[in-house]
Amino acid sequence: MTPATTTTHFAFLLLQDFSHLAFSCALEPLRIANLVSGRPLYRWSLVSADGRTAACSNGTVTLVDAGLEPSKGVDRLFVISGINMQAHCSPEILTFLRRERARGTALGAICSGAYVLARAGMLDGMEAAIHWDYHDSFAEEFPEVRLVPSVFCDRRIITASGGTAAADLMLHLIGKQHGADLAIAVADQMCYNAVREGTAPQRVSLQSRHGMRNAHLVRAISLMEQSIEEPRSPSCIAETLRISTRQLERLFGRYLNSTPKHYFMELRLHRARNLLVQTDQSITEIAMACGFKSTSHFTKTFRAFYGRTPLSQRATLN
Repeated sequence: MTPATTTTHFAFLLLQDFSHLAFSCALEPLRIANLVSGRPLYRWSLVSADGRTAACSNGTVTLVDAGLEPSKGVDRLFVISGINMQAHCSPEILTFLRRERARGTALGAICSGAYVLARAGMLDGMEAAIHWDYHDSFAEEFPEVRLVPSVFCDRRIITASGGTAAADLMLHLIGKQHGADLAIAVADQMCYNAVREGTAPQRVSLQSRHGMRNAHLVRAISLMEQSIEEPRSPSCIAETLRISTRQLERLFGRYLNSTPKHYFMELRLHRARNLLVQTDQSITEIAMACGFKSTSHFTKTFRAFYGRTPLSQRATLN
């Protein structure tokens, strides 16, 4: 006699401008698991703020099953968002999530969804994953959350960084629940032969991106990324690495066609642009967070690099 199958019910709360790629990568493994196993292992429902539709960032509109009323029979509720998550993180959404947690619903987040849960005060003191492009702004706004650079984080509240990381997470959950053989079979159906563990990094390594294998250069860039608020000089970095400043300059020239000073400035300005686009911090606060001693120096340097002032950069979003 075949044992009864317990069906796991996932609900996906879709915020406006959600990532269609992340959503598909989260949903399709569940459908394929049912198909491959021949059993209803999973069911799902879609939720949005208005209970009718949700539009993703590529303009596609998705019909949903429910609004922000109390969920019924849901085993885990995932928040999926994308760009402009701050604008769509309404008081009604936060109230709904807090109410669901109080009712005992397990929660999770995909792509920039961790931002929404953090705004609801649910990730304090916890490890969480979010798409790498939001790391700077997230760390500034939620310093009490321990961000990880991994593709997903399987904790009491599950978080995944977005894109194909959602598929990695779902394959992981399928494997935990129904065994590795089924997870592999689902991955095969997806022609997905590079399934990543949760601890895998989100981004292609510097070594792979630039075809380099120089440990000194990798370490130098890591030191720069760790000291954006209080920038280290090339000579200080070289001293930490126990190499000469001239040797450090040769490494940046050979592998990156740049200088340590110029490369570090690009890192700082890129972070500044992220904070301008993704936060409401003042220009002065952003200048300080990116290691500039004055707003005027920051504005002049930013304009020289991007061709516009920080204020006009922010104005393009309004």
